[in-house]
Parts: sequence; C-alpha cells; structure tokens
Amino acid sequence: MSATSHHEGVVKALIAGIVANLAIGVAKFVAFLFSGSAAMLAEALHSVADSSNQGLLALGLKRSQRLPTETHPFGFAKERYFWSFLVALIIFALGAVFAIYEGVHKISHPTPIQNPGWVYFALAVGIVFESFALRVAWREFREFRETNPGSLLEGLRATKDPTLPTVLFEDSAAIVGLLVALVGVTVTVVTGDATYDGVASIIIGLVLLGVSWFLAVESFSLLVGEAALPVEQSAIREVAESDPAVVSVLELLTLQRGPDSLLVALTLEFADDLVTGQIETAVCRLESAIKARIPTATHIFIETGSISSRSPEDA
Repeated sequence: MSATSHHEGVVKALIAGIVANLAIGVAKFVAFLFSGSAAMLAEALHSVADSSNQGLLALGLKRSQRLPTETHPFGFAKERYFWSFLVALIIFALGAVFAIYEGVHKISHPTPIQNPGWVYFALAVGIVFESFALRVAWREFREFRETNPGSLLEGLRATKDPTLPTVLFEDSAAIVGLLVALVGVTVTVVTGDATYDGVASIIIGLVLLGVSWFLAVESFSLLVGEAALPVEQSAIREVAESDPAVVSVLELLTLQRGPDSLLVALTLEFADDLVTGQIETAVCRLESAIKARIPTATHIFIETGSISSRSPEDA
C-alpha cells in the first residue's frame, strides 16, 4: 500500500466519520429533547465528541505535511501522534467521564423516558450512518493488513499511523454504544424502570474509557519515539550486510518520526582495503538500496566504525 493511497484512505475514513457523526448527533439531541433519556444524551455528546475528534485528526494530518523549516529540519510528521494522543484524552474527558456521570445521576434520580419513538428513530439513524462510516474505515484498514498480517490487535499495534485505528475504534465504539443504548431504552420502556437507562449510559462510558486508554497508550508510545517494525529493521540490516563493501553491521538505530517518515542511523564496518572514494560510493549505494526496500526511510545516516565500537549487547 503506497503512502499516497494510504493518505487518501485515511482522508476518506475521516470525512465519512465526520459526516456520519454530525448527522447522528443532531438526531440524538432531538431524541433526547423529546425523551429525556440519559443514554440518548450520552450518545449525543459521544457523537459531538467524535466529530470534533475527527476534525482534530484531519487538522493533524494537514499540519504534519508542512515542509521542514530551520527550527524543525526533520519536518512536522510527528504532529500526527500529538493530535491522536489529544483525541484519546478528549474521548476520556468528554465522552467516558460524562457518560458515566450522567448514568449515575440517572440511577440516583430516575425519570421515565418520554416519547420513546424519537429514541428508536435516532438509534436507527445512528446505526445506519455509523455502519457506513465503520465500513469505510475498515476497508482502508484492511488494505493496511494485507501487508501486515497477524491478529487484529497486532495489526492495530503495528501501524505507525494512529489516525486510522483511532477512527476505527471510534466508529466501533459508536456501534457498541448505540446497541447498548437500544437495549437500555427498550428495557426501560418495557419495565418502566429508568434505572436501566442509567446503566446503559454507564456501560457506554466504560466502553469509551477502554477505547481512550488503548489509543492513549499507543499514541503516547509513538509520540515518545518508537523503532521501525521488526520486519523493516531486518530488511535494512539485510541490505547493509549484503553489500560487498560492508564487513558487518555494528549498530542499527531507527526512529519513527511519522507514519511516512523513518529515521535510520547505521554504524557499519567497511572493508579495510577501501579508500575514501569507495566508501562514499558504497554509502550512496546503501542509501538508495534502503530507500528502495523501505520507502518511508526519509532520513538515512551512515557512519563508519571499527569492531572496537561494537556495543556490549552486540558482542
């Protein structure tokens, strides 16, 4: 999957999510006004938060594409990680905490649901739109999975672009929240006990809490600085070791600066009989070969070393 097609896929998923959540949010707020359902209010605020979050992700996507400057010579690719981390915190603060609070309040002060037909209408609209948004996000994530096999959890943790998993998780959590709200409202209408409506709101909050925790951990790890995927590190090492001018790889350091920006630092032991010009030619050859294998390797630094410079771990 090329960087361009991946970028376009992320944009599609973001646009689909924003449109869906705005439409659903309006429907949920109308349903809350006519019904007084705590679960509906929690879901309405959930949709508003999701729209805002995806707007922030789109902002991060745009800002990360700014050209390098004198003060930021490596560019701004890491902004994607900052905005994803911020979105995870917003999901926690505006989504999970408020939904749990509203649920507890509803249980403490139960009030019957009025005009449940409006609630079912909003839930139906929500399920339709969220299913569409989830389908778009899943299709784009599935293309990433074609080149990154393994379990779903491994795939979510392996991706160096947190934007798409964030959208995927938000849409999935929204579907779960809608189904929980549907059950809570239905049981409340059937039994006349508004406690179930409050319980549904708490469950929605707990779902959002789990989503925010996972996304915050993954985004924070990328923000602090993660190495390239093991398969990419192996490919870089293989390229270096296969070059006739290289005796051994003394050290390989990688830093993921953004979804499409990888920094590579190599310390190599070259053959003793090489002169300066031959080493320079070998370095250029290695840089081209690494970029051919790992297109995201935007910054490659190669230095010469001797066997004495090998770290204790490599000995």
